Amino acid sequence: MSKPMKTNAMRLLDQARIEYRTMEYEVDEENLAGEHVAIQINMPAEQVFKTLIARGEKKGILVFCIPVNEELDLKKAAVLVGDKKIEMIHVKELLPLTGYIRGGCSPIGMKKKYPTYIDESAILFDEISVSAGVRGCQMICNPEDLIKFIEAIECDLTE
Repeated sequence: MSKPMKTNAMRLLDQARIEYRTMEYEVDEENLAGEHVAIQINMPAEQVFKTLIARGEKKGILVFCIPVNEELDLKKAAVLVGDKKIEMIHVKELLPLTGYIRGGCSPIGMKKKYPTYIDESAILFDEISVSAGVRGCQMICNPEDLIKFIEAIECDLTE
C-alpha cells in the first residue's frame, strides 16, 4: 500500500514531534460508523475515538472525542462545560466550522481552536486512534501526548 498523503493533522503532529502511525482502511460510503473503522484497522472499538462537534447555548462550538462504540451524553456534557444545553451541529456545518467532512473529522488541526473534551477512558490505553483528517486514514498515538497537544480536558462524556 502506498504511503498516505500527509494531512494537516499529521503535519501538525510532525511539527510537535509527537509520534504516531497511520492505518489506512477501505471507506464504505454506506457505512461511516466508527465501529466499522475499528474493525477495518483491527483495533478494539474502545480505543478508536470519534470526534463530535456540538454547539452550546452559551459556550458556542465544542469538540468531544469519545470511543466509537459509545454515545455522547449531551446532558452530562452540558453540565461539564457549564452550559444549560448543547446539541450536535448539523452535518452541513461541519466543513465550514472545522475544515473536515463527516467520517474524516480530526480533533487536530481544525480551522479554529475550539474547547475540546476527551472521554477519560482514553488514558486507560497505551495508544488510541483518531481520524487523520480524511476518510480512510486513522492516526494511532499515545493518548496523553494527544491530550496535551490538543489541550483537551479529560472527563466522563458517555451515557
